[in-house]
Amino acid sequence: MIDQFNKAILKALQQDGSLTQRELSEKVNLSPNACWNRIQTMKKEGVITGQTVQLDRTRLGLDLVVFAMIRTRHHSAEWLETFRRHVQTIPEVIDFFRIGGDYDYLLKVVTRDMASYDAVYRRLIAGVELDSVTSYFAMEAIEEQRPLPIQETREQ
Repeated sequence: MIDQFNKAILKALQQDGSLTQRELSEKVNLSPNACWNRIQTMKKEGVITGQTVQLDRTRLGLDLVVFAMIRTRHHSAEWLETFRRHVQTIPEVIDFFRIGGDYDYLLKVVTRDMASYDAVYRRLIAGVELDSVTSYFAMEAIEEQRPLPIQETREQ
């Protein structure tokens, strides 16, 4: 159950996943044992799916963000599986969505520069037949890697 305590735990962990058990329990006003039990339950239920570290992409030289909008004439489950496997081989693709509207898929690509993106583009089109790829280049990241809006989730 995602009650107010669980929401507080999730919000705190999204802000700082390195909190000690004691620090987290103090933030959410629970005992360390109760907090730990809730975290374990949310892991078991798949609410918490892992732990990661957020990196500053610009400090790593990854200055170019591209949103690639893809159209295809293929809509079978088999083609999608082939496309999914192909995209998974391209590490610069950090987000991958099937979408509705004028395009079929959206890829968020993070790379060093235009030449690096061109290499990603060439790998992308070499693996599967695509109808079109339209690329949009981010000029500025106003907000990036924001936490999920836990306060807006429904009670389960």
